[in-house]
Order: sequence, then C-alpha cells, then structure tokens
Amino acid sequence: MDAFFIGVSMRYIFLLVLLGTCTVKADGPAESIQESMKRADLGAKIDFIEPSQMPGLYTVGLEGGRVLYASEDGQFFIQGRLYKAQEGKTINLTDKAERKGVAKAIAEIDESEMIIFPASKEDSVITVFTDTSCPFCHKLHEEIKDLNNAGITVRYLAYPRQGLDSEAYRTMISVWCSVDRKDAFSEAIDGEEIDGVSCNAPVKEHYLLGQQIGFQGTPAIIFDNGAILSGYRPAKTIQKIIENIKRES
Repeated sequence: MDAFFIGVSMRYIFLLVLLGTCTVKADGPAESIQESMKRADLGAKIDFIEPSQMPGLYTVGLEGGRVLYASEDGQFFIQGRLYKAQEGKTINLTDKAERKGVAKAIAEIDESEMIIFPASKEDSVITVFTDTSCPFCHKLHEEIKDLNNAGITVRYLAYPRQGLDSEAYRTMISVWCSVDRKDAFSEAIDGEEIDGVSCNAPVKEHYLLGQQIGFQGTPAIIFDNGAILSGYRPAKTIQKIIENIKRES
C-alpha cells in the first residue's frame, strides 16, 4: 500500500475546518464539497474538484492555482502539502496540482492583454508578472535580447506590487494604454516619464490574479508547466530551468 503524509511549508498553515454539524445532502462528493464551501462562505471560487491519490481525500482547485483538500462528505478541509512516497522518493502532489491550476489561469489570458517580446525562433515562452518601479524587473528586462536570442518569448503581465493606489499602478495603466506598449514599457522601466493616458486596461485584473496565485513580489516568472520562479534570475539560468522542465515532462 502506498504511504502518504501531509507536510506543511512556510507558505501554508495547516488548517482543519469543521463545516457544520449536520450532514450535507448532495448527489456526490463534489456536490457535497461545493455545498459546504458555499455554506461556510470561504470566499474562494472553485476551479475543479477531483479525487486525490489519497483514498477518501479530494483535491479542490481554487481559481488562480491554490489547492485545498476535502473529505468526501465535505465536512473537513485541509490546507497544506500532500506528498506520496514512491520508489524511494517523495512526490509533491500539491505542487503538481497547483502548477496545473496556474498554467490554466495563464492560458485563459488573451495575448492581446500582454506586452510581448517575441523570439524570432521561438522554442519556449515565459510569462512574467512585472512592475515598472521594480529594480529587479528592470534588471531582467535588460536581458530581454539574451532571452529572445535563446528562443525564449517573454510575455509581460502587470503586477504593481505596492497595490492599486500606487504610482506604479498609474504608470502601468499608461503603459498598457499606449499606442506602442513595448516602447512605453521599456521607457517606463528605465525610469523615464511617459505620457499619462487612460483606457480600459487589464492592469487591475492582472494584479488580482497575481494576488490569487500568491505572489510576494516581482518579477514572478511562470513557465509553460505552471511552475513559478520568484525574483530575478539571469537569462542563462532561466534557459537551464526551461531545459530541465522539458526533460522532466
């Protein structure tokens, strides 16, 4: 029999919630879990519910990629990491589920909402949540040509890390509303002033998605498989990470 255990990381707290004392009447586990979360008003939108690899435990994917685990009757919820012991090693099942959710969330964003620096011979794509006031975002953008030359297309989304009432937020609205977003972004991240323009830009939506995913800062680099790299890394390091992801897929 496979052995399982639940681990706790610094990012998560271990949470066990009893949702009421009466049994929820529903047609199946997914319906029971949905009804319990609705009754408890947890304020989280459910993306998917499916059986986990641990018997009797269900994976609840939340919008933005976060994951909870629920009992079959929907009475108990656990927030934490689920691992599986297999062939002399442990597999982090929670990370796999979260990467799946993050990749899905990013795939649902239309590229018309992004600022894209394409590689002429594209081999891979990274999506970067960025902030024009962030020095490490500036440092990463300085290597945009190196990334493109390595076959890596860079797609930017907005994440004004100081919030929706910050100067960076207003700057990024102007960037996204500019006729030439790429030039405006490059100028803004270099510290140059750009014309203040306004439109129905998706900056707020990008920021809220980043909050759901759980970013603590910028740049936040997302790979095709949904893996997240927080903070600046040199172009060569990003290229090696992509190569490792391809080997493991």
